[in-house]
Amino acid sequence: MQEDLINQVKQLIIDSLRIEGMKPDDIETDAPLFGEGLGLDSIDALQLVVAMEKDFGVVVPDAATGTVVFQSVRSMAQYIAEHRK
Repeated sequence: MQEDLINQVKQLIIDSLRIEGMKPDDIETDAPLFGEGLGLDSIDALQLVVAMEKDFGVVVPDAATGTVVFQSVRSMAQYIAEHRK
């Protein structure tokens, strides 16, 4: 997996969710995004879906797919790498 893409995904999370004072290095690549990790919620997930579509042309078609995609930064990066147009 490209470190570049992982860093782009971390920056996407910071930018789209407007997380103040956080740098890409502050986000663990394999930490959970929801629950005990970054502690994101369903509204955050919607914002990430929109940002992924805008920045990478990648669509998350349904909630079941989203559950898999949004497990961690790494899973987001893998999904983008596989589905990018």
